[in-house]
This record gives sequence, structure tokens and C-alpha cells, in this order.
Amino acid sequence: MAKLILLRHGESQWNLENRFTGWVDVPLSPKGEEEARKAGEKLKNIQIDKRYTSVLKRAIDTDRIAMEVAGKLDVPVERDKALNERHYGALQGLNKEETAQKYGKEQVHLWRRSYDIAPPKDVTPLNPDGISESLKDTADRVIPYFLNKIKPDLDAGLNVLVTAHGNSLRALVMYLDGLTKEEVLELNIPTGVPIVYEFENGKIVNKYYLE
Repeated sequence: MAKLILLRHGESQWNLENRFTGWVDVPLSPKGEEEARKAGEKLKNIQIDKRYTSVLKRAIDTDRIAMEVAGKLDVPVERDKALNERHYGALQGLNKEETAQKYGKEQVHLWRRSYDIAPPKDVTPLNPDGISESLKDTADRVIPYFLNKIKPDLDAGLNVLVTAHGNSLRALVMYLDGLTKEEVLELNIPTGVPIVYEFENGKIVNKYYLE
């Protein structure tokens, strides 16, 4: 039975500061490093054959710390921006509470939690390309990557660890669990808690959290 293990990176410095992070490459906070170590303890007794991460430091460092603790740093790893966090556009770097005061709580809630409404794409120092993504946009890159790169490993019977972000993993869990656009709005992925899916004959037969 192949296992797919999903791990959201530990708390980042901007999580701690309540700021929109997106694609800005911020480090883990001390608490985030500890969450990664605890995840590694939980993964010690699970065989892992392949690792995937985003290209952002907070995911890479969570994976590295966890695998060091678990004694599995020699497991092959691939990194790809397809697994990056959702791009928050002009909101990147802004304090969430201050943003709610500026735009109104309802509007910010729509940007954060709706399925297909993206934040503003204004060009800012932290968004020089003027882009942003909705959860749907994030799913449109995460799911093809999963199907083309990760699913074949699972079909071959390998155990795979994917260390990524709240929204990229929400998009993947939405697909795996068959959630509707409405159901995914209530979905939160905990930091540093491995989520295990067991596959048999290409189908999910079990899901549990390593808490």
C-alpha cells in the first residue's frame, strides 16, 4: 500500500507577524523550526521513498529539518514552483489586520477564502510582475503536477512526502477528497502535522493525521 504524506511547512516569520506571504521567500520562525522537528519525529517509523517540495525556503527548510530528525535526508527530493503557495498579489507583505481596516473585512475575507476570486494584481515592490492567484488558479498548477509527477510514484508503490503550503495543499486535498468549492472554503491545513493518504490499486483507501 503506497502512502502519500502531505506536510504544511512550520510557522514562518510572516505567519508570526500576521502578514500575507504568498511567494515572498521568508524563513521559518523558531516555532516553525520546532514544528518541523516534531514532524520529523512522527515520520521516523514511516518509509519514505521520494520527497517533493516547493521552491520556497520555508517549505525546503521544513522538509530538511524533518528529514534530518527522521534520519531520511538521503531520500531523493525534487523541488518545483508548481507546489508554491498561492500568490497573494498586491497583498503580499501587508499586515492582515491593517488590510482588513483598509479594504473592509468582507472584501479581505473574499480574497482569502473564496475559491475563484483573486486579490488585486497591482504592481508593488513585493509584486513587481503584477500577478495574483485565486485558489482555483493555484489548483490549476498543483493538480497537473500531482497527476504527472507524484501519482506515477504512488502507482509504482512508492511512499511520497510532499512538503508545501496551506493553499497549495488545500488545492490538492480538495482534489483528493472530492470537495466542492463550498466545502474547501472551510478546509484548513495545520502546520507541521503530517497527513497520510494510503493508496491501493491507485485509489485512496485510508486517510489519517499523525498528531
